[in-house]
Amino acid sequence: MLPILYIVIGLTCLVVGGEFLVRSSVGLSFKLKLSKMVIGLTVVSFATSMPELLVSLQAALDGFSDISLGNVIGSNIANIALVLGVTAMISPIIIDKDFYKFNWPVMMLFSLALYYMLWNDAKIDILEGVVLALAITLYVTLLVLRAKRNKKAVDVEEVDDKLKSVPYFKIITWLLIGGAGLYFGSGFLVEGAVNLAKKVGVSDRVISVTMIAIGTSVPELAASVIAAIKKEKAISLGNLIGSNIFNIGSVLGITAIIKPIQMQSAEVLSKDMWWLLGIAFVLFPLVFIPKKYEISRYKGFLLFLGYAVFVLMVFM
Repeated sequence: MLPILYIVIGLTCLVVGGEFLVRSSVGLSFKLKLSKMVIGLTVVSFATSMPELLVSLQAALDGFSDISLGNVIGSNIANIALVLGVTAMISPIIIDKDFYKFNWPVMMLFSLALYYMLWNDAKIDILEGVVLALAITLYVTLLVLRAKRNKKAVDVEEVDDKLKSVPYFKIITWLLIGGAGLYFGSGFLVEGAVNLAKKVGVSDRVISVTMIAIGTSVPELAASVIAAIKKEKAISLGNLIGSNIFNIGSVLGITAIIKPIQMQSAEVLSKDMWWLLGIAFVLFPLVFIPKKYEISRYKGFLLFLGYAVFVLMVFM
């Protein structure tokens, strides 16, 4: 019972800490006179990846590299198959042309790069971490340049205008709460996951690629489901794909620079990575067949079904 309690406390701290960190980052960005577009594409994206980063870093430092990898791989699979699938089942999602012109190819490129790094020598070393970090910097630069050219294509709904007038005292307080939440949350989550894996008799990888990954995807899932039920603009596929790119580039990149990530289970490469590549790849034909530029309810059901099969196979 105790390991599950640790996991619940850890995830709660990460969600609360992440929310406060996003608020403080956006508030500070407005004070630095950054445009709303730049804040939405860079600051918010980095801040929302911080819970995953702290969990991966904590796990790598503690010697549980499979949790670092499982957290990111499982989270990326959940973003597409679970979050997108469930949301589309409630309300169909319209896709813009940016999907196949930019977002999807970049996500596939990052996913294939991760596969190659693990296949090459079963680890992500410092040099590979630097390559991933430079690649994410290039991606963000291209995002901003593209957004400046085509202002209509930018979705910055998550940037709250009210944060423009927040005083410095509040920003610092939020930053401290956010930092503490992420620090303690990642510690509790990793400890709970390791102890639960031992108790249940499964590997760290199994817990991280399912339980931890679903936990870190819950805020995104909740927000998307609420938006779909209210018939508001449903989740942007661009945001989900962007989150997957940030998970590989910034989370694994920064973690590997601080502490190289050694792959401990062969299943990460032989099973999990193939699921990640498969689900990312299948998104392309789904967008075009049979009805173009739409993830309909039954396509959403297919994605969700795929996720259920994935979880079942991980535990088998």
